[in-house]
Amino acid sequence: MARKKKKSKSKSVKIPVYTGKFGQKEVERLLWRAGFGPRPGDIKRYKRLGMKRAVASIVSPKRKAQLVGPSPQLEDPLKPNDIWGHDHIWWLDRMVRSNHQLEERMTLIWHDWFATSNDGVGNQKLMIAQNEMLRQKCLGSFRGLLYNVTVDPAMLIWLSGDGSDKRSPNENYGREMMELFTLGAGARYTEDDVREHARALTGFTSDWNEDDGQHNFRFEEKRHDNDPKTIFGKTGNFGWQDSCNLCIDHPDHAAFFVQKLWSYFVPVPLKGKNLKAFISLYKRKGYRVRPVVQAILMHPAFYKGPAMIKPPIVFTAGLLRAQNAGITSDAWAWLSEQTGQRLFFPPNVSGWDDDAWLDTGRFRGRWNVARYATDEALLDPSDNKDAKNWDPEETPEQAYKNVMNFWGNPTVNGPTRAVLMDFARKSGQQADSAKWKKKPYRVMRQNAMRTLLAMSPDHQTS
Repeated sequence: MARKKKKSKSKSVKIPVYTGKFGQKEVERLLWRAGFGPRPGDIKRYKRLGMKRAVASIVSPKRKAQLVGPSPQLEDPLKPNDIWGHDHIWWLDRMVRSNHQLEERMTLIWHDWFATSNDGVGNQKLMIAQNEMLRQKCLGSFRGLLYNVTVDPAMLIWLSGDGSDKRSPNENYGREMMELFTLGAGARYTEDDVREHARALTGFTSDWNEDDGQHNFRFEEKRHDNDPKTIFGKTGNFGWQDSCNLCIDHPDHAAFFVQKLWSYFVPVPLKGKNLKAFISLYKRKGYRVRPVVQAILMHPAFYKGPAMIKPPIVFTAGLLRAQNAGITSDAWAWLSEQTGQRLFFPPNVSGWDDDAWLDTGRFRGRWNVARYATDEALLDPSDNKDAKNWDPEETPEQAYKNVMNFWGNPTVNGPTRAVLMDFARKSGQQADSAKWKKKPYRVMRQNAMRTLLAMSPDHQTS
């Protein structure tokens, strides 16, 4: 009698891990995409750790979160809840000074994912409170994060959850929760599901007065629709938490989540075996964010794939971090408006349009940011002590070396170096046309080259 063949157990697909060189270029990519760029000394430190230990230290830092360096020095004391632009300055300062860089970067990602704008909320205090909540929950359970976002006062105002009751359910949040937050526009849900979610989400309200505006946000059972609802083919007396759970447990959620999260770190699509492996990891880890982020930061595509354009606020914070510079002006708020990314003001519920980061209007904003970022260290050819000691015989090669040192010796490709050297040579020739021009022209050359390097393609991408 022939022996029966044993059925082979299906093996789960493992997520590949990068095993190549972990040099300066790879460390720079890690620090720019999982944070806001390196501070002086970071490149050497993370290179010594190696890729796995470097990623682990970023994803699960042992030290307590703190802000390192001088606090903002402004004309008026920093009041993020009250003064125009101070909300932006408050968060930019955290991006520059926090020793938990991934925490701030994930907070920025969730701010884009659950895009809420103060244009509609009209309350900086509520926006700051939402930001603190996103930071607190940024690497934990996505289910828990969705719970908190759903009942967040700023979100209740932004997507009309506040005031939605059983007599007139508002569909805004239920629709966006599926389309943008948990399932995607092409997922398997219907307009009936949107309407039924709206009924499940009824019951939230608040009070209002002239002194406090909207406050005392709460759920009132008498305002909630307690009749049975049918969502995704399931029927029950569903409430707001059920609405969240039905989305998280929907068969289309896991793929949507890992693909969208992946897109913030890697510019090539996640698909095939890799997609299945990430879905398995996400479910196996109880829908927690941290393990998925760690796997992304260790994936070969993260290091071998194409460069990504730095979001404007990442570019801005990184310029300040490279100099160990603090914030000394509230101009960063309107400067960031020029770049197209004013914090707390995403353009709509879909968040920022990454494809337009470098259009002609916004690119000029980046140029202004680069100029302001070097303003504190600007060399004055007439009376600055550094300028007085500047070498009037500085060669183009020395000028290039000096500007590289200023920015922490970032990785620069051949074409960028060629352009900078060409500029250094031509401006040097102008300086040599008269003796009195030698020193001031070389000082001005250095100022100009600092901005040019910051605006180079190498520095706009990571």
